[in-house]
Amino acid sequence: MPYKEKEIEKKYYTIGEVADELGVATSLIRFWEGEFDNIKPKKNRKGNRQFTKEDLQNVKLIYHLVKEKGYTLQGARDFIANGVDAAAGKMEMIESLKNIRAFLTDLRKEIS
Repeated sequence: MPYKEKEIEKKYYTIGEVADELGVATSLIRFWEGEFDNIKPKKNRKGNRQFTKEDLQNVKLIYHLVKEKGYTLQGARDFIANGVDAAAGKMEMIESLKNIRAFLTDLRKEIS
């Protein structure tokens, strides 16, 4: 089995990278930033947003609630306010399962 290098983890993500990861427009990310208190990216000297991994997870959670589950913005805010830890745990579990599935799919291709 070939050696796989460990992926380098980024410290900050641009708004474009966040939008690309979710397949949405950057304007939607900016809009959600104003609507949700848990999205607070830092800004560099130029004023460009720098999203941390935690910010990225929060945006993914909002995307999941609004786009995949059909929550209204107020419903998503209420859900996060009442159970952000539980919601974040579920999102982490979903991400882990997606990664495992991708790994197993790749492994199956290598075996075949």
